[in-house]
Amino acid sequence: MKVPPIVRQSLADIVVQRLRDLIDREQLGAGDRLPTEQELLQQLQVSRPVLREAIARLESIGLISSPRGRGEFFVSDRAGLASCAQMVRTALTISPRDVLKYAEVRWAIECFAARRAAELATQEDLAELEQLLEQMDRPDQDHLESIRIDFQFHRKLIDITGNEVMQNMMEVIHAFVMAGMVHTTPKPRDRSWSRPLHQGILDAVRSASPEAAEAAMRVHMESVIHRLQAATKRPRQARR
Repeated sequence: MKVPPIVRQSLADIVVQRLRDLIDREQLGAGDRLPTEQELLQQLQVSRPVLREAIARLESIGLISSPRGRGEFFVSDRAGLASCAQMVRTALTISPRDVLKYAEVRWAIECFAARRAAELATQEDLAELEQLLEQMDRPDQDHLESIRIDFQFHRKLIDITGNEVMQNMMEVIHAFVMAGMVHTTPKPRDRSWSRPLHQGILDAVRSASPEAAEAAMRVHMESVIHRLQAATKRPRQARR
């Protein structure tokens, strides 16, 4: 008989969760103002270093923005191309070797998400996935925008599951997922590689076949990891 251990949370962890809960509860959107630094310090009853650590984490995953020196916070527009460009710049500082570790976590999340999506996807969900697929692989699509849409395709599969824990985990590793996409998506985009992988996932989800959807996602992730492994062997200056 085993009793699970109590997981200790730092104050910064708690502040991060409180702010995420606030955004969800109030249904705040891009550009909406959050309480100021002084207001948050008073309401949360934490020190300034703790609050700033939490804010830095939320900024790193693109959830909030904070104009320097003003003590003001806003909900970010992570769907925008400018935000994607910032995320890509951050991703480029993460080596393919580091990304590989997170790709294994992503593998587990996304294979299960694909399986559940095949069981739960509505016609509206399928239409949105189809639209994202068409947009990401358009010949005239901007490279950074194609990466953003690629991420949205995968995030949509997770959203279909309705599993908040999986959604939160994807937020935590957001930067590393984007880094993986940057390191494995050539410029210009190799649609002969990308299209069949994503189409296979969509077709399996549309056919309501959990086994086929999981298998298609596994093929996708195996291909991603193979490319990341190849990227670790390239000279640093040759990496994108």
